[in-house]
Amino acid sequence: MKVIAKTRPETKQYWTRCLGVAAVMMSGAVLSGCMSGLDLFSDSNVDKTVRTSTVSNGNTERLTDEITVRNAVSSADILRSGGNPIPWANSASGSAGVISSIAENHDTAGRTCRDFVTTKHSYQGIASFTGRTCMGSSGEWLLLAFDRQG
Repeated sequence: MKVIAKTRPETKQYWTRCLGVAAVMMSGAVLSGCMSGLDLFSDSNVDKTVRTSTVSNGNTERLTDEITVRNAVSSADILRSGGNPIPWANSASGSAGVISSIAENHDTAGRTCRDFVTTKHSYQGIASFTGRTCMGSSGEWLLLAFDRQG
């Protein structure tokens, strides 16, 4: 009986082992070129202009909440609401609230104004606000005051 399969490395032919060693050395040489600029302890290769997951300072959310409240106050039909609370919600900031009162009057310049009281439920908690919005000369409503109470 003759053994066909030889599993011991010393029985392999010399050129087969040389090809294996040459392949490992070539791949090491090729891959070392990819890692020549890799310096884990240097700050020189870091792009400082890229920012990920930056946190806003809250001004954008505050402004969009003010715009949402202004729109709710200016579009409210005071006669039909009969003094009932008017809910508002801002999907951009996640804030919501209830306008508890709106009083329409005229300022010294003769503009139509609305004074209001609202709550604001946000990630920072619940707060009460008072505000004033008046109709501008071109027909748009302007938010003149939006002040946090207590």
